[in-house]
Amino acid sequence: MQSFTKSAAPLCSSGHCHRISSAPCKSSIFGGVLNSKPQRTLILKQLSSSSSWMLSQHAQCSSAVLPCKASLKAQETPASDRSSVSPIHGVSEIVVGVLGGGQLGRMLCQAASEMAIKVIVLDPMKDCPASLLAHHHVVGSYDDSATVEEFGKRCDVLTIEIEHVDAATIEKLEQQGVDCEPKASTIRIIQDKYLQKVHFSKSAIPLPKFMQIDNLESAKRAGDLFGYPLMVKSRRLAYDGRGNAVAKSEEDLSSAVNALGGFDRGLYVEKWAPFVKELSVIVARGRDGSTLCYPVVETIHRENICHIVKSPANVSWKVMKLATDVACKAVGSLEGAGVFAVELFLTDGDQILLNEVAPRPHNSGHHTIESCFTSQFEQHLRAVVGLPLGDPSMKTPAAIMYNILGEDEGEPGFALANQLIGRALEIPGASIHWYDKPEMRKQRKMGHITFVGPSMGIVEARLRSALRENITDSQPSGSVAPRVGIIMGSDSDLPVMKDAAKILKEFDVPTEVKIVSAHRTPEMMYSYALSAVERGIQVIIAGAGGAAHLPGMVAALTPLPVIGVPVRASALDGMDSLLSIVQMPRGVPVATVAINNATNAGLLAVRLLGISDTNLQARMAQYQEDRRDEVLVKAERLEKGGWEEYLNS
Repeated sequence: MQSFTKSAAPLCSSGHCHRISSAPCKSSIFGGVLNSKPQRTLILKQLSSSSSWMLSQHAQCSSAVLPCKASLKAQETPASDRSSVSPIHGVSEIVVGVLGGGQLGRMLCQAASEMAIKVIVLDPMKDCPASLLAHHHVVGSYDDSATVEEFGKRCDVLTIEIEHVDAATIEKLEQQGVDCEPKASTIRIIQDKYLQKVHFSKSAIPLPKFMQIDNLESAKRAGDLFGYPLMVKSRRLAYDGRGNAVAKSEEDLSSAVNALGGFDRGLYVEKWAPFVKELSVIVARGRDGSTLCYPVVETIHRENICHIVKSPANVSWKVMKLATDVACKAVGSLEGAGVFAVELFLTDGDQILLNEVAPRPHNSGHHTIESCFTSQFEQHLRAVVGLPLGDPSMKTPAAIMYNILGEDEGEPGFALANQLIGRALEIPGASIHWYDKPEMRKQRKMGHITFVGPSMGIVEARLRSALRENITDSQPSGSVAPRVGIIMGSDSDLPVMKDAAKILKEFDVPTEVKIVSAHRTPEMMYSYALSAVERGIQVIIAGAGGAAHLPGMVAALTPLPVIGVPVRASALDGMDSLLSIVQMPRGVPVATVAINNATNAGLLAVRLLGISDTNLQARMAQYQEDRRDEVLVKAERLEKGGWEEYLNS
């Protein structure tokens, strides 16, 4: 590596810029520049044509002029002596080096800025997404051994935002005492998807069957063994749909192999996994070995690229636990601290199969920035720095992450993305993340939008509104999905049930009112109860007279709270309805109110919603205060005017 010295050049207008001459000096680029105190921000260029470096910050000078300030504080004191320096200012004075400056590096820098943790990134692109947000950006290849080695020595801890790095150099840095998280052994396993499968199979983790193929004959043997369709995969450099090809028959094997670059590239095959959903679990592991898991999410792909993430996944608790257990076991078999993404298949028999693992923040965890108490990016920094892990639980009932993928090349693609962003900005609970990539390409990840809300149905409706999908005349763009469903067995119940609707309207709670008979339209009742959660309904108020089967039958079909309203009939004055509702068998709870008291049913629904809605809690408190004031006014009138005047007024 060539070295150089500074010439005595004029300063720029800020007084902090120098010109660089080509005269060599004894110190290396990193040793001579990053360790010198007067220079905190430099653009470094190696004079040979083989590689170039750049260390940039937000301010830009001309190509011949370089801004410089104070050096990194972490580099003023050797890492070995840093423990004796006290006190620590802020959260941590550890300098985190990140190999890669893409969108993941960008969001790591955003999370770091909130805790004032210094992050420096190594990326070959001068205008990579992280460049403007990193404390420093070094322009150089994370595949180049010498580059990574020099970069790693300037960091207190070295981590990654992409696994396709030089694992051998990271192992060498570890041997030299550099703190690398995750460990080189983990990166080496993850980089080769075939070795990854071998590793996890040795840990008794459920996987699709797989085998290595070296030629067409071995590929045909795999087809005979596993059947078709057969998934053919590249062992290395495969992500976002790249490196996968499907052979639907033996005749397709040659074309699938050729599409992946031939056998010389290194291929293996997997038995086709007949999955019904693709799931993902973000697992965080601290330096002390502590492990926390984020809620299980569902990932939906378009052309093999992650397109939509739903959190939490709409699966049973049993499946959630199984997925979490498999994810924890997989991460437990690897070395190092940080955030790991475990991608899984859910089969029609509720079996969980591991697909692959990423030892870094992941697309399936982007929603955590808005939806969880600790984002995956803050969590990764906590883990690698050695801070306590944060709470991974959701702070909103539901979230959807929508990837903004390039719809067209160049400016037309930017225009389409801008139109989508404009619509999303008008939607409650939507947050925009734009990665600021300079070039638009089809299917390229340009940004994402996260929608949060009180239920998955409502969040899905907000996404559809942004995409302008499935919007009918009865459901205009921007319409609000109902949170409470009011159902009754007959229109004769409506004069009673309207009082619940009035209360909910007073509290501005979106409501739907439907006739659903347990006896005359049982199929409709069945469909309504099963679809309520998915459509965003959070509470069901069911009114019924006579035998009053509707509340209990609906409660048996949905996990949502059901409030039964006994409606007075002609025969037994409503007592039959009340007794029918309150005598539900154990395991099928139905709340109830007084006969014909749909008002209280509406108020109870508001209180249930208020558990996770502070606005409704406040409005309910105001409602109670208003009712108290009404009573006080009446009491004062009675006391002042007497009972006769009160009755005659």
